[in-house]
Amino acid sequence: MPDPTDPAPALTRIASDAAFLHRALRGHFTDRASTLAARIGDAQQLAGTALRLFLDLAPHAQQSSSKNLLLLHRLVQIAKAAQDAAAELTAALAPSVENQRRQADARSERVVLIGPMPQQFIESATDLLGHIPALCHAIDRNRPEFPHR
Repeated sequence: MPDPTDPAPALTRIASDAAFLHRALRGHFTDRASTLAARIGDAQQLAGTALRLFLDLAPHAQQSSSKNLLLLHRLVQIAKAAQDAAAELTAALAPSVENQRRQADARSERVVLIGPMPQQFIESATDLLGHIPALCHAIDRNRPEFPHR
């Protein structure tokens, strides 16, 4: 049975998922609404995983060393980065749909697109996700020591 106070398996998954999402956004990404919505869900799931790990470890870490509290702090940073990335992608979704609507309604080939381009929000989300694996590796390097039950 896995040790519930060993964050390594969950951190490996978080780092892997964040790297995958980062690559997906950096690659040949389109700002299609369905693709953006799927990536928003991925980022939210990533945040949820970090928060579940936080909740699992918090009862053990709060009565422990500063090293364990640093782990909780970094988990909060991971969750925040993932949530902020989801928010950036959500911000990209509105202009993406509006621009698609404008193009569909256009009578000519020239369409004036409004506001910040979805790609600006996507790039911001990509940058946020790029920091998550480093935070996971920092936790692993300074492996916390929880008291055994």
